[in-house]
Amino acid sequence: MTPEGHKRLKEELSRLKAERPRIVREIAAAREHGDLSENAEYHAAKDRQGLTEARILELEAKLGGAEVIDTSTLSGDRVQFGATVSIVDEDTEAESTYQIVGADEADASEGRLSITSPLARALVGRAIGDSVELETPGGRHTYEITGVLYG
Repeated sequence: MTPEGHKRLKEELSRLKAERPRIVREIAAAREHGDLSENAEYHAAKDRQGLTEARILELEAKLGGAEVIDTSTLSGDRVQFGATVSIVDEDTEAESTYQIVGADEADASEGRLSITSPLARALVGRAIGDSVELETPGGRHTYEITGVLYG
C-alpha cells in the first residue's frame, strides 16, 4: 500500500481504539435500565462493540502485514503499483486519470484504482501509447495509455 493509505488505516485504527471507552460506558448505562433481554440500547451498544472490535482486529492484521511502497521513489515509463495513469477511451474520447493503489485504499471516485481491479490488471506492465481492451458491463472498451507518472 502507499504511505497515504497506510496513514489513513492507522488513523482509523487510532480513532476506533479511542471509541472503546465510550462504548463500554454506553453498555454500562444501558445495563442500568433493567431487563437486558428487551433492552434495545444494550443490544445496540453490544453490536457496536462487536463491530468495532472486529474492525480493530482487521486493521491490525492489515497494517501488520502491509508492505508500504513509497511511490515517490518509483520511476519508469511502464505502469506498475503506485503509478498515476492517464487513459483515453478510444471510442468515446473520454479521458480518465487513476493512481494504481492497494485494495484497501481504492476509491475510483477519487481516482484511486485497486491493483486487483480488471482495469488496473490490464494496465500493469504497459507503457505510454499502448492500448488495452477490457470487457466491462457496458461492453468492450479500448483504452490508450497517454501518461504514466510516479511520485
